[in-house]
Amino acid sequence: MVESMSAPALLLVLHDVAPQTWADYQPFVDAVDALGGVPMTWLVVPDFHKHDALEAHPGFRRRLSRRLALGDELALHGYFHCDDSPPATTPRDWFMRRIYTHEGEFYSLSREAALARLRAGIEVFDRYHWPLQGFVAPAWLMSEGTRQALRQLPLSYTSDSQHLYRLPDFTAIDAPGLVWSARSAWRRGVSKLVSDQREQRWQQAPVIRLGLHPVDMRHEFSRNYWLQTLKRLLDEGRVPMTKANWLTLQNDRFGRAA
Repeated sequence: MVESMSAPALLLVLHDVAPQTWADYQPFVDAVDALGGVPMTWLVVPDFHKHDALEAHPGFRRRLSRRLALGDELALHGYFHCDDSPPATTPRDWFMRRIYTHEGEFYSLSREAALARLRAGIEVFDRYHWPLQGFVAPAWLMSEGTRQALRQLPLSYTSDSQHLYRLPDFTAIDAPGLVWSARSAWRRGVSKLVSDQREQRWQQAPVIRLGLHPVDMRHEFSRNYWLQTLKRLLDEGRVPMTKANWLTLQNDRFGRAA
């Protein structure tokens, strides 16, 4: 696509993808598909909260395989997506693991523990013949041990809320992202205000990520926000891409510049 070499990009990312969250996402995905030509990056959890293993849901796995055939991307999103590490021992860790989120699975893992879970996740993707380039930690929280583990594995990228990182050297690439906290009405209201401000500030950004979560889909206000924002950014000329494809484009540009 010649146009995509210079046009700003849009990355639509679905977090916490698992059999039990598909009912939340399905109406939104159907609406996006109706727009035509909008690839998505699906952040897949191999065994969501330890009771929703992909192995037990062949129909859902076939659905994900079909998404790949349509041009979407599957990325690894933790393994269990829940924090089962020993209790926090510092006030900061307690806040991050019990107030900020209960799902920071990779927040406190050692290198060995992170490596074991990452390898287990890679094996799941290999088992179902899903190409894998990216890993995203739940809540974007990674321990130093996790970062060390990622340097040892055949993955191309990871990310936090505002950057993508090329692996294994963690080269940071600005990739601003919109994300909501939608658990209550007041959080949804604040999220709308903050997102509107950020979208205005990022009008000239080369890329904008839309980071959706299942809870966003359970409320008409937040679900409509994401669909209307997607349509607006497309109308403004942003080219929809997967995270992996956008990073490949950046690598190509870097190679030509060198």
